This record gives sequence, C-alpha cells and structure tokens, in this order.
Amino acid sequence: MKKVLITGANKGIGFETARQLLQQGYYVYLGSRTLENGNSAMEKLKAEGLDQVQVVALDVTSDESVASARKIIGSKTEVLDVLINNAGINGGFPQSSLEAGVDQYKEVFDTNLYGVIRVTQAFIDLLRKSAEPRIVNVSSSGSSLTLHSDPTWQYYEHKAALYPSSKAAMNMYTIDLAYRLKDTPFKVNAVCPGFVATDFNSHRGTGSVQEGGSRIAKYAMIGPDGPTGKFLADEHNPETGETPW
Repeated sequence: MKKVLITGANKGIGFETARQLLQQGYYVYLGSRTLENGNSAMEKLKAEGLDQVQVVALDVTSDESVASARKIIGSKTEVLDVLINNAGINGGFPQSSLEAGVDQYKEVFDTNLYGVIRVTQAFIDLLRKSAEPRIVNVSSSGSSLTLHSDPTWQYYEHKAALYPSSKAAMNMYTIDLAYRLKDTPFKVNAVCPGFVATDFNSHRGTGSVQEGGSRIAKYAMIGPDGPTGKFLADEHNPETGETPW
C-alpha cells in the first residue's frame, strides 16, 4: 500500500485529495495544524468507510512541528511514496504592491514557500526509499508571470501582490527540486487545482472541490512516463495541462 502525506488536509482541496487517494487504496497521513481539526476530518473519512488514515499535527511554519511530524511518521513507516504540499494561506485581500508591508509578505511566504521547503527537506529521505516517489506542490495558474502579463487573459484584472508572488517563488523551487532529482525515479510538479470554491476564496470559485482534488490526485498517481518539472493546470490547458510559467 502506497503512503502519502498531505499538508493542510483537514479541509478544502487537501481533504478532498485525501478522500480520493484513500478511495484509490493509498494510506494517508493527514497533516493538520491542530489535532482537533485533523481528528474531525478523519472521523468524516472513517464514516465513509475510509479508515486507512492517520492524523499528524503539522504546522508547516514551525521547524519543531515539522520535525515532530517527521519523527511520528518515521516511526510508522520507512517509506513515503507521495508528498503533497497543499497547506497555504492567501494573506487576505485586497493585496496592493503599494500598500502591503514586508511583514505581510513574510507571513504568506512562511507558509506558501518556506513551509514547502521545510516539509520537503524533512521527508526527502523517506521519499527516496520509494520505488516511485512523487512530490506535488499545489500552485495556482494565478502565479503565472506569462498569464498575468497578458491583457487578454480572463483573470488579468485579478491582481494581488502576496499570494501569487509566493506561489511564483514556489514554482521556481519546484523547477530546481525537479532538476536536482532528474536522474532518479522522482516526479516533481507544481499543480493548480483550478479556481475551486472553498473557504480559501470565500467560495467564490467556479469549480467544485471534487474537480480540484482530482487534479491533485491525478499527478500524485502518475506513472514512470509522467511529467516532471512542469507547471500543470488542467483547467487552463485541458489537453496537456502545461501552463506557462
């Protein structure tokens, strides 16, 4: 049975991704900032008959919390097959590059970029022991420099300083990470779940959480011929998923 760790998995897209991977026979380590929220999510899954799941307290902004989660999971398994870096914050709105302060940037980057780095580096040794390790960094097509520079793009007017810049930085981290692991069985990608209606965007999204979860799960389960080092947004490009950086 393949094992997956999903950060920020107690609600929204992370929770739905956990559900879909459980349905596919994966064992899920459900990362949640608090055990209370994580246990509540786990009980919902178990009520559906999906019981191959364990909650792990995991605050991606805390070195101590990440180290503790690594110790707990490492005591349960010697191998981790999939890491889904899903935990993220939007930083609140509006977000103006003329008004948002450095402290606001630091807060968003601490979760959306540094959190990805903390967790990836903490669990890379367990991932290396998998025959087909996969890393999915949950991104957003709204972090595409190319799209945001195109006045004809449908979301061109939806500008924000904090969240997109943190995801653009995470995309660059993904490129470098995929390069460092290019001669191994790893597949490492940045994946956009689409503009999905969740608490994250006050349910303003036009897609369903089921659609978003399926896009993340899809790239967690890709085979040896699947892409790596790519920015993938099936909503933007249904044919190949590839999205301009």
